[in-house]
Amino acid sequence: MVTVESCRRRLGPGVVFYCEHLHVPEGTHMALWGPSGCGKSTLLNLISGLLRPDSGRIIVDGVELQKCTEGELDHFRGERLGFIFQTFNLLAPFTALQNVMLGMRFSDTIPASEWKSRATALLERVGLGRRLHAKPNTLSVGEQQRVAIARALANKQKLIVADEPTGSLDPKTSAGVMDLLLELCRERQVTMLLVTHAREIADRLPARFDCSHLVQEDAP
Repeated sequence: MVTVESCRRRLGPGVVFYCEHLHVPEGTHMALWGPSGCGKSTLLNLISGLLRPDSGRIIVDGVELQKCTEGELDHFRGERLGFIFQTFNLLAPFTALQNVMLGMRFSDTIPASEWKSRATALLERVGLGRRLHAKPNTLSVGEQQRVAIARALANKQKLIVADEPTGSLDPKTSAGVMDLLLELCRERQVTMLLVTHAREIADRLPARFDCSHLVQEDAP
């Protein structure tokens, strides 16, 4: 599903990101873990096509990202990637149902006639069937992250990328969200890459990649 080869990106004067090799087979659930500032999120953003490498190759689901135009990358992300962020990124004026449906506008995988029924089913699956019409400011942080998970799965994505998805949650809520996320990815046979600095979160995933070596001093 994901292959990174000799990927390099300059981050600033005297600092470079470099990943020699990473291979993630389809269906894998992998933690990208390490301390703050080590390059975890940079790696995730490169794999998502949000950043471009200065050199090297990144192949996701058979697509060589550095060869894509910006428009092609936008389409690629809409069709194949689901994003989950620490800060949820829900749109405040819209209900939970509308937030999930809005994500479907960026892909052709789900006909418009099915948006509402699919969004409703996903929100019911994450335990929010009674909160369909609630706006984000009336939801708890755990409920907001459940909406974000439903949105990430809305277009039948093949790869979920999650950047510290439990970072804003208390330990009990965090455990529940992780249980749900892993269960849903297994059910749908979705590949997942999850960034975390917490070893206890990383240890819950069957595969781990240590990112502590990715940010290096640049050679003079």
